[in-house]
Amino acid sequence: MGLDAKRAGAAKGEATSLVIFLHGYGANGSDLLSLAEPLAPHLPDTAFLSPDAPEVCAGVPFGFQWFAIPWIDGSSQDESEAGMRRAAEDLDAWLDEVMQDEGIAPSRTILLGFSQGTMMALQVAPRRSPPFAGIVGFSGRLLDPEALEDEMVSRPPILLIHGDADDVVPIEAMPEAGNALSALGFDVYAHIMKGTGHGIAPDGLSVALAFMRERFGMMPARG
Repeated sequence: MGLDAKRAGAAKGEATSLVIFLHGYGANGSDLLSLAEPLAPHLPDTAFLSPDAPEVCAGVPFGFQWFAIPWIDGSSQDESEAGMRRAAEDLDAWLDEVMQDEGIAPSRTILLGFSQGTMMALQVAPRRSPPFAGIVGFSGRLLDPEALEDEMVSRPPILLIHGDADDVVPIEAMPEAGNALSALGFDVYAHIMKGTGHGIAPDGLSVALAFMRERFGMMPARG
């Protein structure tokens, strides 16, 4: 199933790198696409694509979800896990289509997720080969690290960023994910956004930008 996506940055046929935004629970593709405005001047020839998650989010007008969350919508754990697997298959297929359509390799593609979008990035990217250029995960967590140990086929570098005042996904989720990923051989970098809740602060975005520029082989940002 194809995902409906918004676009910013370099035009089709002119882009040499891709940043894929994966939004959080109850949001939509437009939510993170606004990040392209401050990022684009420092990531030349980069296209930014931001798909809507595959499921409509109950009770959230114009909102979507990658999978149900039991403690929010009353779904069962089995339903949530089945939804996550379906979403991973949808995202996998869409990524294949996008990279082929754009003529851009995984080595020039970065996944940037927020919250549930981070969970999807960490679920999908290590199970694909060849590896992506990198993963940037804001305010998320790693789902089922035991399964990842058995199923991973690549180890893209990972940057985890989290606010220490997050009351939705606790800050403890970041070291839990980082330690599990490091134990599996991933290169993991981390940044704590001081005084930040469940969101993206300017310092976190700056760290993400520096990571992406490095992964794309661009010169360090000035200033």
